[in-house]
Amino acid sequence: MHWVKADSSDFSGNLPLPRSGHTAVNVGKSKVVIFGGFADRRFLDDISVYDIENKLWFTPYCTGSGSDGQAGPSPRAFHVAVAIDCNMFIFGGRTGSKRLGDFWMLDTDIWQWSELTSYGDLPSPREFAAASAIGNRKIVMHGGWDGKKWLSDVYILDTISLEWMELSISGSAPPPRCGHSATMVEKRLLIFGGRGGGGPIMGDLWALKGLIEEENETPGWTQLKLPGQAPSPRCGHTVTSGGHYLLLFGGHGTGGWLSRYDIYHNDCIILDRVSVQWKLLTTSNALPLPRAYHSMTCIGARYLLFGGFDGKSTFGDLWWLVPEDDSIAKRLVSAPPDILSESKSVTTLSGSPESSPKESQTEQAPILELQKRLGISISSSKAQVNLVDEMEDKELHELSSRLAGETLPTRDQFACIQALRDHWRRSSESSIQLQELGPLLRDYQRLIIHKYLKNIVSNSQFTTPNLPGEDYCFFHLKNASLLRMDDIPKLLNEYKQLISS
Repeated sequence: MHWVKADSSDFSGNLPLPRSGHTAVNVGKSKVVIFGGFADRRFLDDISVYDIENKLWFTPYCTGSGSDGQAGPSPRAFHVAVAIDCNMFIFGGRTGSKRLGDFWMLDTDIWQWSELTSYGDLPSPREFAAASAIGNRKIVMHGGWDGKKWLSDVYILDTISLEWMELSISGSAPPPRCGHSATMVEKRLLIFGGRGGGGPIMGDLWALKGLIEEENETPGWTQLKLPGQAPSPRCGHTVTSGGHYLLLFGGHGTGGWLSRYDIYHNDCIILDRVSVQWKLLTTSNALPLPRAYHSMTCIGARYLLFGGFDGKSTFGDLWWLVPEDDSIAKRLVSAPPDILSESKSVTTLSGSPESSPKESQTEQAPILELQKRLGISISSSKAQVNLVDEMEDKELHELSSRLAGETLPTRDQFACIQALRDHWRRSSESSIQLQELGPLLRDYQRLIIHKYLKNIVSNSQFTTPNLPGEDYCFFHLKNASLLRMDDIPKLLNEYKQLISS
């Protein structure tokens, strides 16, 4: 699969404004409807629609009436939205500090809102719940946060009779949570992750049976522990159904023992429904920035990512995730792959910004060989691995200067960097701070380049020396946000081996 940032050739019309905490639903195969969200310290109540056939974004004029005379739902974020036939159903969410418990339906054929008066076991007001459609008539909703406690209740709504029913479930059950995902897979509801009681972020997977009346099953939860590369604990992620697999993207977790720090993700992990295991999806090209509380919708064989939040910025970018034979992916064939970090200060493998044509031809042979050995993607127009030079790595300098303190003059950058490397050589994985991971990963990658390129260039035959027995598992990573917390001990161990050699 390829990530491709959407451009002006993909769409026409008025694109949705940046936001997070919104919802995006597929209405049939004809459109994607985005509602609400949060941006610039305000809650939103607007609708943006993507007309799939005409590749057009538009804002419909919606009519309607609510119990207070308003034309549609009040501004909100972190609500749930589910589409059934041509209707989008909205429940709950938050506006300001108030949790909402109102229930709305938007008829997307005539763009009319209706506030629904429902019956039965009415769910309490909440935000960060998770919901999914059961067939083409019912909706199941689980969990959330009501402002005082995390919830673990399960409600089923009949969209014809408008009756809510709280499901009575015996036996073991997942801990209360919010910010998780809920996805119907055939006859089961799968929930993953979320933030639980007391604040821990979870990475567990549960299946709920007994949702289909015709099956006459007793409702019950089962915790699933599947083989493969399971996602790290997270909340605010998306799980999107596509074909025979579920695609999980993004979300945020915490730094383990550094629980006050949030780590935002941009990895893609699939749950293969055929082999029943987790798999890391291999993607190419530049990745979207890590984020949570975004939306991801499936449009045929493509996925469309929109918006989200990374702890500092609210996004309004649109990205495609497409198969390699897709026309959107093919338009990038002529462009060299970008494996740069966000920094503008980069150097080539040789450490110099540019080389003469003759020098370039001489240097490319060992560089190409090194790239092949280390499994680095190669651009025909520019055979290089782009890395930030240590003298241009601002984070490395700031970290090394703070560590050196008064013991070294901060203007002596080489001495400060060496002191930082000595610090990492003596450190245990539990003592590494979150802010050290980016500089540590980049220095690790530089050491690999320096070690092997030196050996290659010094050999007149340009034959690559054998690589050590250990694999350099993290050389390919674009940034430290792709690291899992259980990767840190191995990264630190490999770093120490490189330093000692």
